[in-house]
Amino acid sequence: MAKNEVSADLRAQYEPVVGIEIHVQLNTRSKAYSSDPTEYGASPNTQTSPITLGHPGTLPMFNEGALKAAVKLGLAVGAQIREVNEFARKNYFYADLPKGYQITQDKTPICNGGFIEVKDDAGNPKRINLTRIHMEEDSGKSSHDIDPFNTLIDLNRAGVPLLEIVTEPDFRSGEEAYQYLTEMQRLVRYLDISDGNMEEGSLRCDVNISVRKVGDEKFGTRVEVKNMNSFRNVQKAIDYEVHRHIALIESGGKVTQQTFTFDAARGKTQLLRDKEDAHDYRYFNEPDLQPVIVSEDYVSGMKEQMPPLPKELFAKYREHGLSEYDASLLTDSKEIALYYEQIIEHSNNYKSAANWIMGSIKSWLNEKAAHISDFPLKAEQIAQLIALVDEGKVSNTAATGELFKALLAEPDKTAAQLAEEKNLIQESNTDELQGWVDAALAKYPDKVAEYKAGKKGLTGLFMGEVMKLSRGKADPKLASKLVQESLEK
Repeated sequence: MAKNEVSADLRAQYEPVVGIEIHVQLNTRSKAYSSDPTEYGASPNTQTSPITLGHPGTLPMFNEGALKAAVKLGLAVGAQIREVNEFARKNYFYADLPKGYQITQDKTPICNGGFIEVKDDAGNPKRINLTRIHMEEDSGKSSHDIDPFNTLIDLNRAGVPLLEIVTEPDFRSGEEAYQYLTEMQRLVRYLDISDGNMEEGSLRCDVNISVRKVGDEKFGTRVEVKNMNSFRNVQKAIDYEVHRHIALIESGGKVTQQTFTFDAARGKTQLLRDKEDAHDYRYFNEPDLQPVIVSEDYVSGMKEQMPPLPKELFAKYREHGLSEYDASLLTDSKEIALYYEQIIEHSNNYKSAANWIMGSIKSWLNEKAAHISDFPLKAEQIAQLIALVDEGKVSNTAATGELFKALLAEPDKTAAQLAEEKNLIQESNTDELQGWVDAALAKYPDKVAEYKAGKKGLTGLFMGEVMKLSRGKADPKLASKLVQESLEK
């Protein structure tokens, strides 16, 4: 057995214990404590001011946008919102934070408690409990791979507002962690407080991992894994470290408290440094910022501004009779969910509306590499297409094919107008339909005999011929009924 590999039986004897800290970069137009802009991708060191640069005599100003984001997130996860919020200075040698300390919340986090729901490895609902959410500022960005001899520092990110979200050590697998991160990313996007792009650094996480024997109460020695660039890599890093810990313990070794990064190419963690004892950050109250008071009225006002959340929409769509799979796909993206909401304002055929979103519309978006905001048809027009099919005026094949293309080409017209122009209105005249049915049966007299001898699966052959003869205009339900009646004579 290779190093770090453990048998399934041995793995089952141990339980992972994992906690996650997420830093969410907020999408405010200015920084946490200054009016400096926060545009991503700007030229290095162009979004700074004397405040960001830590010049003597400069004073911070609190950004209410960060407060709104924190309250929204707290409400979304069911946390307790603190009334009196104080700020502290966290003193440390920050090469990329010129003033030499970070303004953060130490003992007065704005949010306490709350939870995110995931599914455990058996598929059962599980709560991941949150310890706290607090407001703070980001540091700048140090680049070590551009110049072979020097570290380059870009201070554009210094001072950008962050929310740090800390969980309890509730994760018991890498898959649970993956689900949690995916759900948190989706949540901040629904709330419109961050784009949550991990590759741009808008959402970053540190993972603390340990293992213990199943049934033990005491936690094992934990390690920290940092600087991962995808949720899937977080899952892989947890799974790798769990196996490494078990193999180390079973071979008589001891887990050492260390900090790692994850090498995605090799699928392994890589040591960054031995974990030092806890730093003395010398926290003390920020003297230049007054406490921020969050009143009950303020929280109530924010509740009224809250958008529909993914878990609420998911429950709503399940009540509408959609499968768990369909409801999950629809709520995966806020924009897709809102477009679906607009469709069902005009149609109560919830399943058909979901099929349009996940079928024809998503195919168009994928083909064009476009966003739903670029889709040229209004939700009401999709509802018109659904109505034409439900009323039996147009076949589903015609609606999702020729009529959909025609509507995309001429979005100023109604679906009904185009159905008339394209001669797509289904024929419901019984006499004309019976003529096509008789012609279809006359074409295959031997198959008719086989059907009457018990080969009932031939109905599809006759229906196909009816649709061919009618050029797709035959009402399928009525035509099918007439075929059955004719065959049973």
